Amino acid sequence: MRLLTVSLLAACVAATPPALAQARTQPRAITPRGPLDAEETNNINVFRRTSPSVVHITNLAYQRDFFSMRVTEQPQGTGTGFIWDEAGHIVTNFHVIQGGDRATVTLADQSSYPARLVGAYPDRDLAVLRIEAPRDKLPAIAVGSSRELQVGQKVYAIGNPFGLDQTLTTGIVSALNREIESVTRRTIKGAIQTDAAINPGNSGGPLLDSAGRLIGVNTSIYSPSGASAGIGFAIPVDEVNRIVPRLIRDGRFIRPVLGVTSGPENLSKALGAPKGVLLVNVADGSPAAAAGLKPFGRDRSGRIVQGDVITAVDGQAVADLDDMLSLLETRQIGDKVTLTVWRAGQTRKVVATLGSSD
Repeated sequence: MRLLTVSLLAACVAATPPALAQARTQPRAITPRGPLDAEETNNINVFRRTSPSVVHITNLAYQRDFFSMRVTEQPQGTGTGFIWDEAGHIVTNFHVIQGGDRATVTLADQSSYPARLVGAYPDRDLAVLRIEAPRDKLPAIAVGSSRELQVGQKVYAIGNPFGLDQTLTTGIVSALNREIESVTRRTIKGAIQTDAAINPGNSGGPLLDSAGRLIGVNTSIYSPSGASAGIGFAIPVDEVNRIVPRLIRDGRFIRPVLGVTSGPENLSKALGAPKGVLLVNVADGSPAAAAGLKPFGRDRSGRIVQGDVITAVDGQAVADLDDMLSLLETRQIGDKVTLTVWRAGQTRKVVATLGSSD
C-alpha cells in the first residue's frame, strides 16, 4: 500500500507542467487598489487629527502590607481622557479616578506624567486632572456643540478599551436625551446614545462628530456581559463645557441653591399636592426664605399646615427635586429666577436670588 501511494504522488508531480509548478512557488502579485473613498479618508483624518489629544489614564492606590508595613502602589484601573487646554488640563470621568490616591497620564507619544486632581463633580461623573508637560505635547481637543445633534449622524469614539491604546470605533447617534445614573445616583439628563463600540477602558474618552469635534464624553455602556452591546452613552459636550471651566476655576462645582429641603413623592400624593418640589424645610436666611416660601408643617393640634410646592423654574416645569437641581445648575450664583409656586390650590410666581451651596 505504501509503495502504491508513493508511486501515485510521483506520477502526479511528473505530470505537472513545469510552468505551473514554478507559479505555485512564487508570491502572488499584489493587485493595486484604487484611491480610498471619501468615508475612509475622513475616518483616517479624524483619527490623525484627534488622537494626539487623547490620553491613557492609570489610577493607582496605596496599599500597605500587613506584615512588613511596606507601602506599595497598586493599579486600580485604567481609563481614557483628553487634553482640554495647553495648560495641561485633562478631562475624564470621575469614576475613572474614583478610589485612587494617584493617577498617571500617558500621552499619545507614550510619555507619562504624574497627574494631580484639579476638581471633580461626581453628580455629572466628570473630573479634571492636570499634568506638567511641554506645551507642544498638549494639543487641545476641538470642542463642538451637542445642542444640534441629530439621530443618525456619524460619530467616532477614541479610547483605550481593555488597555489597548488609541483605538478608534465608529457609529451613529442612536438616540438623544437619554437619562443615565451617575456614581452619586443623580440623574444625568440629555445623554447621547450611540452604537459606536464602547468597552471598559473607553470611559472618559471623547465622542466626536464627523468633523473631529468633541460632542460628548463616553461614560457608560448597557451590556449584560460587561462588553460592548451596541448601546453606549456619553455626557453631552454642552454640559461638559458648562462644568469643566468651573472645576478649573474653583476646584469644585459650587451649585446655586434656594435653601430648601423637599419631601418624597408619596408625600405629595398623600397631601393632594401637584407634582413638583414639595417643601418640608426652608433654611433661615436662605434665598427661599427671602422670597417668602413656606414649608409644609403641623400646628399645635397636629393638623397639616399647607406649605409651598415649586412646580416650575423660569417657566420650565419641574417634576421633582432632581429636575429643579438640574435647572439651577445651569444658572450662576446671584442670578434671579422666577418660581411658579402652588399653595393650597392657588398658584403664584415669586422671584428668588440664588445663593451658594457653600
